[in-house]
Amino acid sequence: MIRAVDIAAGVRAGELSAVAVAQQCLDALAADTHVAVTRILVERALDDAGRVDSRVAAGLDPGPLAGVPYGVKDLFDVAGLPTTAGSALYADAPPAARDAEAVRRLAKAGAVLVATLNMDEFAYGFATINATYGTTQNPHDPARLAGGSSGGSAAVVAAGLMPFALGSDTNGSIRVPASLTGLYGLKCTHGAASLEGVFPFAESFDDIGPFTASLADMRAVWDVLSTAQAHETREPRIGRLGGRFRENTDADAIAAIDAIAPGAPLIKLPDIARARSAAFLITAFEGGTLHREALGAHAMAFDPQVRDRLIAGALVPASLYEQAQAFRAEFYERIIDAIGDFDVLLAPAAPTVAPLIADPMIVIDGESGPARANLGIHTQPISFTGLPSLAVPLLRPGKLPLGLQLIGHPYREHTLFAFAEQLEAAGFVGVTAPHRALLGEPS
Repeated sequence: MIRAVDIAAGVRAGELSAVAVAQQCLDALAADTHVAVTRILVERALDDAGRVDSRVAAGLDPGPLAGVPYGVKDLFDVAGLPTTAGSALYADAPPAARDAEAVRRLAKAGAVLVATLNMDEFAYGFATINATYGTTQNPHDPARLAGGSSGGSAAVVAAGLMPFALGSDTNGSIRVPASLTGLYGLKCTHGAASLEGVFPFAESFDDIGPFTASLADMRAVWDVLSTAQAHETREPRIGRLGGRFRENTDADAIAAIDAIAPGAPLIKLPDIARARSAAFLITAFEGGTLHREALGAHAMAFDPQVRDRLIAGALVPASLYEQAQAFRAEFYERIIDAIGDFDVLLAPAAPTVAPLIADPMIVIDGESGPARANLGIHTQPISFTGLPSLAVPLLRPGKLPLGLQLIGHPYREHTLFAFAEQLEAAGFVGVTAPHRALLGEPS
């Protein structure tokens, strides 16, 4: 699949048919085997693409993403369909009355929605192991996880089935799968993109964002989704996150960070382990509270692993939740003070390459634990602050994908894009298409 910006340019110029592009994408989705798609929206896609072609034929502006096919994680409202949030519990829920705000913005820009995509149930996990729809496979090696909870969104882009897809990120659910599948993935400044019509997980941290295979596409999609004004960029001052961010981390990620910014200050943020624990507690409390009534009435309809975590969250005392939120406010002020002199902070996006589906475990602090709960060890503390973070794929042909986080100040997403472009030009980062399985090769 060619880049979104190239598809849009071709459609706008009348050199490509939006209907033909949509049909090609629909055919590819129908043949895909990565367990990434929950619904293919054939009728809607062809109707929307037809309207784009009609606008072009009439000499009207079809929008900056004219004819670009894309998919959404199965927690965005799509008019006429139930919003399942990856759960059988809502498979027969009343259909959404209208599209989510993000989907409406993309439609206005000319993009064509073609599919809803697999996820961890209720976005509670980092693996996209779904009891109803199955486990999403990594296009770089189908024996490995794609990460989560937005794994379906990552997999379809990594497999080249569409140029971008939307996911959501609460504690790392965009950045982790972007790292494991070798893509660009944005967790925006908290609140910088509308969550209207998006099934919540933990509203204190929830954000939406795109997966793309190019930075040009990332810029183009973000400019449509963003509700905030872009800030001017400058030559960025770079820092490296130290402490816990240099532990439980693939050695190649640390080597890349040090090669990108040799001699850059090493910043040890305070209370990172406590921040991750508080993020877990807030997430559990808000998730458990949201689903408390459904758990009481239909507990056995939940994925057992998700159900148990939600029940535990529902039992967290409100006083502990309030303490965690108070710590979060204090922590944010300390972090902003600590990073004030830096425009971009470098950190790992995931602790390891994609784990095997047959053995979904990773080692944290010397002990083996479930990947589904622990792949977000480096992303959760950043979500806790609400700062923007762009996952970028290290350029490492012949190896399994591995990504870094570029972390910035609030509403400075374009600073992160500009620095990522510098890294791409220097040969540090870039997307490598999956040509063959890498199972058994050294990572």
